[in-house]
Amino acid sequence: MGGELSKQVERRKSVTTQKKILSDLQNTCGQEFTGCDYRPPDRKNWMSGLNPSEKLLIKNIVWPGTHDSATNKIGIPMVTRPFAQCQSLSIYQQLSLGCRVLDIRVQQDRRVCHGILVTYSVDIVIRDVKKFLSETQSEIIILEIRTEFGHDDPPEFEKYLEEQLGEFLIHQDDHVFDKTIAEILPKRVICVWKPRKSAQPKSGSAFWNGGYLKDNWIDTDLPSTKFDSNLKHLSEQPPVSSRKYFYRVENTVTPQPNNPIVCVRPVTNRIHGYARLFINKCCEQGCVDRLQIFSTDFIDGDFVDACVGLTHARLQAAACT
Repeated sequence: MGGELSKQVERRKSVTTQKKILSDLQNTCGQEFTGCDYRPPDRKNWMSGLNPSEKLLIKNIVWPGTHDSATNKIGIPMVTRPFAQCQSLSIYQQLSLGCRVLDIRVQQDRRVCHGILVTYSVDIVIRDVKKFLSETQSEIIILEIRTEFGHDDPPEFEKYLEEQLGEFLIHQDDHVFDKTIAEILPKRVICVWKPRKSAQPKSGSAFWNGGYLKDNWIDTDLPSTKFDSNLKHLSEQPPVSSRKYFYRVENTVTPQPNNPIVCVRPVTNRIHGYARLFINKCCEQGCVDRLQIFSTDFIDGDFVDACVGLTHARLQAAACT
């Protein structure tokens, strides 16, 4: 008992120390980077607002994404929901806010889940995606769907997805990275399907396999540890100009089972406000040309603006070449 209490005291000290490290770093370095002042006039149509006709290549977009995207109604309110909810907005609301990468976990019955907790059917996700697509013209979405760890793949799931999204699907093709949005339209969805046991999507398929969406997940509740690890792993990636896959950085920290605070929001708030600082440090360390997908829990407009601002800066730079 005493040993466990001692561990908890040390953990709280570590959290406090690391929160101060990030706060002090932000006070010292600030949050400025090339493009930081840009604000899209319409977040729902921010890709269209950049006039993506000639210069904005798919690989040069900085994609704002959400982590565990479809958890806004997971579990039982005020009981189990705080332990698994990573977003408060619906899929449609996230897309309208500017999110362009969705992280969806499913179980065998096609219900969305996060660990052992479940929520609505994936039908709700697809409905929201299609509603958003019907209301916009030039917005591209990366839709990642995976079978959650410990669960079996939904039967005939690829067939289901193709029936629902077939007209919008951008087929797996390395050449997509070097195309502009205009060259891809009217196709609108890059669907990355990650089954646990079923065969992986093959080249030319309507779906992209997991090798096209990579990340380095650091499972920690310590914000400075996650921040520094994100920088380290990002710096080890090739620049977006020379790779044929998407790389994701998660601006999140994760509740730990041996921590008395296991609700998602208070834990992830330890790093949530430092997205702009992260981009600033990427610029300072010379790895901002590697940043591509940037995801967060509880997405907000400022997070979207930061990603869009960096995209705008890349577009301006391309226009000058």
